[in-house]
Amino acid sequence: MTAVPSAPAGARLLPVTRRVEHADTDASGVVHFARYPAWQETALLANLERLGVGLGVLAREGFDLVVTESTTRYRAPARYPDELSLEPVVGHLGAARARIDTTIRRTADGTELATGQLVVALTDRATGAPCALLPVLHAVLEETRSDVHR
Repeated sequence: MTAVPSAPAGARLLPVTRRVEHADTDASGVVHFARYPAWQETALLANLERLGVGLGVLAREGFDLVVTESTTRYRAPARYPDELSLEPVVGHLGAARARIDTTIRRTADGTELATGQLVVALTDRATGAPCALLPVLHAVLEETRSDVHR
């Protein structure tokens, strides 16, 4: 194993901005329901990369990050070309899994468009077997947890 970074002091999961592309929508310009879980994952992966425990680091350590569960509640439609704020927080952190809760808002007016949860875990790249969260990944997620979710 290579040396992996430790959790940055005061780390937080930050909102990620995303513009709705035409390809995200149906014929009426409304975002297709299947895009929301992908945006939840985008928000998580962008933050893990920024915090030094992105997919490349995990892969070098011999792990894959996998989504084991995904839920979404739709509140209002996003439309082309809305700008969105993808706002993730760590909702639950265990030894082998983490639940990331994400709110998706339209930035122009703050309207909550959807909320969702992704449960993520690690698998061994060689065998596909489930693994405990890598200590540095666990530490980063622990450091980023919102006080509301402790």
